[in-house]
Amino acid sequence: MTSTPVVRESDRDLTTGRHQALGSLLGRVWPVDQVGVEERAASLAKRSIKREAKLWALDMVIRMTDLTTLEGKDTPGKVRALAGKAIRPDPTDPSIPSVAALCVYPNMVRTARAALKGSGVKVAAVSTYFPSGAAPLDVKLRDVRDAVKLGADEIDMVIDRGAYLAGDYGKVYDEIVAVKEAAGEHHLKVILETAELETYDNVRRAAVLAMAAGADFIKTSTGKVQPAATLPVTLVMLEAIRDFYAQTGRAVGMKPAGGIRTAKEAIAYLVVLYETLGPEWMTPDRFRFGASSLLNDVLMQIRKERTGRYSGGDYFTID
Repeated sequence: MTSTPVVRESDRDLTTGRHQALGSLLGRVWPVDQVGVEERAASLAKRSIKREAKLWALDMVIRMTDLTTLEGKDTPGKVRALAGKAIRPDPTDPSIPSVAALCVYPNMVRTARAALKGSGVKVAAVSTYFPSGAAPLDVKLRDVRDAVKLGADEIDMVIDRGAYLAGDYGKVYDEIVAVKEAAGEHHLKVILETAELETYDNVRRAAVLAMAAGADFIKTSTGKVQPAATLPVTLVMLEAIRDFYAQTGRAVGMKPAGGIRTAKEAIAYLVVLYETLGPEWMTPDRFRFGASSLLNDVLMQIRKERTGRYSGGDYFTID
């Protein structure tokens, strides 16, 4: 026979107060000007930069990359090979920096950590029943605790989009708070899965909710739903970060993930980042790219800028 959990009155009052404060906060989130956001994102994407700035930007893209493999067919050998690439993206060029992190499923965390030992590259683990987030809270929390025990440095969680779209913001908020507690000192990236949120207003509101609940980063997508990251959605989230920082003084990071495949696209994201949040956010501590195929194109562009000619994809390892 199982016992019924006892909910203390003080706990209930605390939760009620927290939800009332959340409701007040979300009530102050103004609607997004869809036309304005899309026009500004398109305008910033057309910005051209000089060669020296471009080389700096390409270097920064690599430093900001979470090299990712999230397939059912991932093997220890594949993860070890990707870890080698994370440390030395171009083995023939020691001036190329390491990436920020290697992102894997929890069952591959131990393999990734061993392969990355001493490199400074972080291990990020997707958790909370990724990619759907459709599981009981105790399952999600066990997923997070297991990833931490196995050696993950960072946790990428997914919100319950069904609860969010049903208007149960309190449930989504409480789950993020609980996951943050389970993650401890480890950085928590909260994935909104923006394609399923459908509107810019929903994206902005979800971003504010995640930040209020304690997210260290907010992230666009799992990469499993299309469209994944887009410039307008990223701009909406960056503006939410800007306004949250102005109101609270707490800096939150941003991670567009999924669908960013070329160096040109990545540089456009850096332009939007710089114009929205300024130079303080131009660091891997506050901005990441979640990508699996972006790195090779960046390496090819660096070689082209340095030598004046393109190298084919065959010159680099396949991710």
